[in-house]
Amino acid sequence: MILVDTSVWIDFFNHSRSVYAKKLKWLIEKGEEICLIDLTLTEILQGIRDEKTFGQIKDSLTKFPIINPISVDGYIQAANVYRLCRRKEKTISKTIDVIIATIAIENDLILFHKDKDFDLIAECTELRIFEVGNEKV
Repeated sequence: MILVDTSVWIDFFNHSRSVYAKKLKWLIEKGEEICLIDLTLTEILQGIRDEKTFGQIKDSLTKFPIINPISVDGYIQAANVYRLCRRKEKTISKTIDVIIATIAIENDLILFHKDKDFDLIAECTELRIFEVGNEKV
């Protein structure tokens, strides 16, 4: 299953012509198993000002499986992921990215993103990144 990060969903809903929006559209049309986490749902919805758009996007997103938060042990593991990256001289700028990566690792999900933090985390852990051909998306 592919876990889609907030940044990709935002491109998609803004009707962006970016490669990320196009790939997500392709995945959905192909019927690939994609999911999101509860934090991503919150991040996307909180930025929507228009009530009608809020309802439409909420309805669209909640049709996909939503992965629940990690356990207390998972949060401890997320701290360890951050510490591991730091030891390997990889600076992760956002705690939420470490949490998302840990959720992906714990649930054996492939992460589709457009955030350099995740690439750094993947260099230090078993985080799997969604790729197309020989290019990372």
